Amino acid sequence: MRKISPWVTMITLILALLIAGCFPLGPRPSGNQAATYAAQTVEARLTEMALQTLIAQLTVTPAIPSPIPTATPAPQEATATTLPPTTAPTALPTLAPATPTATPIPCNWAKFVKDVTVPDGTEFRPGESFTKTWRLQNIGSCTWTADYALVFVNGNAMDGPASQKLNTTVRPGETVDISVNLKAPTNPGDYTGNWKLRSADGVVFGLGRNADQPFWVKIKVTQPSQVAYDLAANYCTAEWRTSTGVLTCPSSGIDTTNGSITINNAPKLEGGRQEDEPAIVSVPSSGDGGFISGKFPVFKIAKGDRFKAIIGCLDGAPNCNVMFQLNYIADGGTEQNLGSWNQTSDGKWESLDIDLSSLDGKSVQFILKVLNNGNSQDDLAFWLAPRVVR
Repeated sequence: MRKISPWVTMITLILALLIAGCFPLGPRPSGNQAATYAAQTVEARLTEMALQTLIAQLTVTPAIPSPIPTATPAPQEATATTLPPTTAPTALPTLAPATPTATPIPCNWAKFVKDVTVPDGTEFRPGESFTKTWRLQNIGSCTWTADYALVFVNGNAMDGPASQKLNTTVRPGETVDISVNLKAPTNPGDYTGNWKLRSADGVVFGLGRNADQPFWVKIKVTQPSQVAYDLAANYCTAEWRTSTGVLTCPSSGIDTTNGSITINNAPKLEGGRQEDEPAIVSVPSSGDGGFISGKFPVFKIAKGDRFKAIIGCLDGAPNCNVMFQLNYIADGGTEQNLGSWNQTSDGKWESLDIDLSSLDGKSVQFILKVLNNGNSQDDLAFWLAPRVVR
């Protein structure tokens, strides 16, 4: 609905008063009064028209004003909300990090690696000679010089030396095989001998966390066994052959070309050890695949029988490099192997002690075989006291 301006209302009232004044209530006029009324009427009409024009001008619908733009507030920077204060935590004392202290490595310290020969519990007959070899590692910070020594500590010395120089150099981290020649006690029983090392300035040391523990040799001495079959005493009953053919037993001498077979009743083993038992010296033929083998007559195995011998290279043969094999034929069957061992001229030899229980009751032919490992130079191989004990 269009609203009427207050001015329009006021002018309308004034006009109404004027008209009322022009047309009073009462009887109609006469004569001159009518002319006067007419003139007044015209005048009033003109006045009314003028007023109507004025009212029209005043009552023009005003333009609806545009809404007043609302100013967009400028963006304000976000401010951090202040949280109510809380109780500050109690500061813990700051501890300085501990400085690691390196534990110094002892100068003289050894580690046991393995028993190269004579594992714990190996059986020997009373008075039997043997060589014990330990493999040790230098885990200390000092080099073991040639003046370091192996020393007996306690237990049973087994006829060994009180001390024995290493005669070699072992740097930290390196390993060394240390050997000592011993002899089994004369009475049956279990025996242990404890050993350590001694530095050039007299410090005795060994194994363990504090380098104070010994390494040992443990053996069992048993009642003398009956020799059921002596292969050394009967070596020429075997058929000996090489890659060149059958050999005459014994050979006329050492032959590193065609191979040879002889007996030595007082052999000197590598390293200079002198023996008083007989050794079969078997030299293989030369060339690739060179060998020598001896097949012995049939022998019947009984329960508990064992094959024993010591194998290695004779002294004075620095280039010796061979493989020993103990083979057999049981009840006329095919050739079988009981064991193989490589030997070089390194001052060490090996003791064999093989259980023959699996052949109990069988008729067996033993075959002692030596291969030249490609070259027969200095291959003076020995089987010391090979025998079957019962």
